[in-house]
Amino acid sequence: MRRHFCVILLCVSPWALGCSRTSRPDPALQPVATVKDLMDSMVDPSADFLWDSVATIVSVAGTEERSPKTDKEWAEVRKHAVELVEATNLLVMEGRHVAKPGEKAENPDVELGPEEIEALIKQDRQAWVGFAHGLHDAALVAFKATDAKNAQGLLDAGEGIDTACENCHLRYWYPTSKQAAEAKK
Repeated sequence: MRRHFCVILLCVSPWALGCSRTSRPDPALQPVATVKDLMDSMVDPSADFLWDSVATIVSVAGTEERSPKTDKEWAEVRKHAVELVEATNLLVMEGRHVAKPGEKAENPDVELGPEEIEALIKQDRQAWVGFAHGLHDAALVAFKATDAKNAQGLLDAGEGIDTACENCHLRYWYPTSKQAAEAKK
């Protein structure tokens, strides 16, 4: 009799546990902004801010070393690093379009149109995600440098961010350029 009770308990247990849970699926993510919107409002301004936050400027007036000095300045740089890191997660959301319907390339002599870019992304979504993760990793270096208040680390991170951006652009925005051809070698 005991054996039957244990078997029944094991068979009923998963069912009972499943019924006792109130499982509510997470609401689906619904992208609103386009890739172009994210680039214009988050990625480009944040990357520019990080690049401009540390610099050596040489002029007739002399040499100026620019870097965040105060806690407030470091906090401002950190905000932009956070925005850049998190923008990469938004870029890879399923269903996000490259641009609004009918929107055209800003410089059609140099870059592909949004429909062509979107087609390339759909052809190899894994590569798109890989490029976004590359930017994420590069921006994370800048983020960590801001937490450490390490101006040299922030400066060094700038090159990684630039490379991550350029690698993606060579693949999707201007893959037929001489630069893209050289990069493929």
